[in-house]
Amino acid sequence: MKSLTTEPHCLDTTGDDLHMQYLVSVTDDKSNPGSTDRQPAISAFNERLIAEGYWVFAGGLADTDAATVIDNRGEQAVFSDGPFVESKEYLAGVWVWEVPDRDVALRLAAEASKVCDRKIKVRPFQ
Repeated sequence: MKSLTTEPHCLDTTGDDLHMQYLVSVTDDKSNPGSTDRQPAISAFNERLIAEGYWVFAGGLADTDAATVIDNRGEQAVFSDGPFVESKEYLAGVWVWEVPDRDVALRLAAEASKVCDRKIKVRPFQ
């Protein structure tokens, strides 16, 4: 896995072409969750991302009840179980892709949304 740094986000991965890294967030909704039978399709999509050279990292996240929020902005750190803000939508997983441009990231994200039956958010690294 390539490291993500605070250096410029265009990485020379082939020796000739500049590629950009994107955080691709998978958003689920407690009131209207995506299908739970998508793992085979997601695995096939991931294999394609790897074969096409776009894969950097991916991972699904445990339910929000497993989260711990840490706030160390005051005198001492405060640890709270579960999500700090109640919301119907939550981060269910992430990909990091390295692609030639935003158009490729958006095209792949549209496919990813269909494959995993969830909303997808695409943000470039700085």
